[in-house]
This record gives sequence, structure tokens and C-alpha cells, in this order.
Amino acid sequence: MLKTILSISGKAGLFKMVSQGKNMLIAESLVEKKRIPVYTRDKVISLGDIAIYTDDAEIPLHEVLFCIKNKENGQATSIDLPSAKPDALRAYFAEILPNFDRVRVYPSDIKKLLSWYNLLIANDITDFTPKAKTTEETKTETAE
Repeated sequence: MLKTILSISGKAGLFKMVSQGKNMLIAESLVEKKRIPVYTRDKVISLGDIAIYTDDAEIPLHEVLFCIKNKENGQATSIDLPSAKPDALRAYFAEILPNFDRVRVYPSDIKKLLSWYNLLIANDITDFTPKAKTTEETKTETAE
């Protein structure tokens, strides 16, 4: 599910990919419900491709979102994001991911991640598990 949710540089919020053309995507804002064209010059990243740094390795975003969902019982975050201090954000995130890299994960990253989580929950997108590869995709990858 997270593969179709996009973050577009320079645009607030998250977007759901609706359609894909030759040189562009059509994305719908999760906040405003408006559809916009996204061109190849725009910096776009799928939430399924994002990972969080830890002391040992990188943890995929879907695992972190799942941990937040478990902590908050499927509800929005209990921390007040607009007025949250950096120390409070780090303490909250340490409850979710105790071994996150405190040097490379900034409070602004944590704030963005928690706002994304709240936006996903508000739009009833709660399935954070990645789609399992179909047998056709697996056969194609092993044949190559």
C-alpha cells in the first residue's frame, strides 16, 4: 500500500498515485483531494522506498509506522506536533524505535514522519505491510 503513497518535494502533505502516463503521474492529495500532474522534473519518493537509520541498519518505513500504530492503538499520535520540542520528539521516537540513530535522524524528520502517520490514519490508510510479491514477479526475477 505504501508504494502508491508519494511525497513530492515542494508540495505539502502526501499524495496517492492515481494514474501513470508516459512522462508524468497523476496524484491525488490526501489533504485536499485534488488531482495534480507530477512531471519527471519533480522529486518524488514513494513511502515504500523510505527507511529510518538505526545504530545497526536501516528499518523500512512500514515497520516504523506499524510500531507507531501499535503504540497508539491505531489512533493519531498522542504528541502535539506543532508545539513539540526536539527533546520530546526524540523521547517519543525512542519509545517506538529505541535504537534509532540520534545523529542522522533529526527532530524535523521525526516530526515529518509523525505527521505522515497522522495523515495516513486520518485517511483510513492503516495497512502498512508491504504487498507480497506475486508468483509471476518472483518467477521473472529468478529467470533473469
